Amino acid sequence: MDVGDLRAHNRLRLLREVHDGGASRTRSQLTRDLELARGTASVLVAGLVEDELLQEEPAKEHARGRPTQIPGPHPRGPLALAADLREDSWTIAAGELGGRATVLATSGHDGTPAALDDLGAALRAHLGPRVVGVGLSAAGPVREDGLLDIAHLGWREVPVAGALGLGAVPLRIGNDARLAGLAEARRGHLRGVSVGLHLHVDFDPGGTLLIDGRPLTGAGGTAGEFGHMPLTGGDDPCPCGARGCLSLAVGRNALLRHLGLPVGRGRGRHEAERIIEAAANGEPAAVTAVEDNARALGKGIGALVNALDPAAVTLSGIGVALTGETLQRACHDALMAMRRDRPPPILPSALGDRGPLVGAMESVFDPFLTREGVEFWRATRPKNEM
Repeated sequence: MDVGDLRAHNRLRLLREVHDGGASRTRSQLTRDLELARGTASVLVAGLVEDELLQEEPAKEHARGRPTQIPGPHPRGPLALAADLREDSWTIAAGELGGRATVLATSGHDGTPAALDDLGAALRAHLGPRVVGVGLSAAGPVREDGLLDIAHLGWREVPVAGALGLGAVPLRIGNDARLAGLAEARRGHLRGVSVGLHLHVDFDPGGTLLIDGRPLTGAGGTAGEFGHMPLTGGDDPCPCGARGCLSLAVGRNALLRHLGLPVGRGRGRHEAERIIEAAANGEPAAVTAVEDNARALGKGIGALVNALDPAAVTLSGIGVALTGETLQRACHDALMAMRRDRPPPILPSALGDRGPLVGAMESVFDPFLTREGVEFWRATRPKNEM
């Protein structure tokens, strides 16, 4: 490796460490962790500041003498636009290097593909010279050709990219559960876990298996549809076309069905929240609905643990509200005897409801934090803030 290649390699290493570490480590800590010479680190940081990728700020607390500097995002640095498309709403945020995200807009929608038109208009309104790409988290399986299905909304093979109308702006589209798992591996409880399982439960459940922090995508890009596996022994038809799916017993839709409330078209988010709140207050019908949900989820987790052997399991969405004794007992009973002595921990997400949005942001920065991405930024870097 010649001197130029080595410098470019170390620039990327340093930039990646700042991003992955949440822009929280001092230059001295980064120098030590990356095993760089102090002079080399100083030159690298200076170059990244000149390229408007990083800016150093004094640490809030430091010893006497020269203030300790913390490299972080430049005020005119790259931004990733991230969007979280739910069954009944969407949210847009701008993310900086280091992982800090600022919500820019949010809106409800009617549960039809026309929601993509409004989302696209909102995204285009926030495009600017600092934006290096758009990441979209969608509440359904996304094929490698960008077609989206959301079974309980009746969406089939919806061409997302064309509907958004972003032109040449790089667009990364991913399933919400997989992106929530990616976020958990980068900034949550699955960081550093060699084999992790993440389940995201909203209107129905989905998830992803992560190997060394990377979600498995499958041959066609749609792996992780755990909600459409017959893990609970039922045989009822599911809107996806299969029978006996876990999603019929787990998620907001399952809570609504249990109490005889309308299901479909993204209806019922607030009603489901009220059911969970009522269960916490001891209302019998709500308690039964939530306990049945938790029992089915626990049974499903046990089956997935038997099959996939993760070191840890994390839950996001309303899966967090279902974590408790009922879920743990159902999971334990579903485990093979050989796994019961040391079952993997089942942990609530460290990111809460932000997981899919954070994962969408990470999906944009991954291709940017490459030699090609950084070199393109250097050649075309903007002069004005977005």
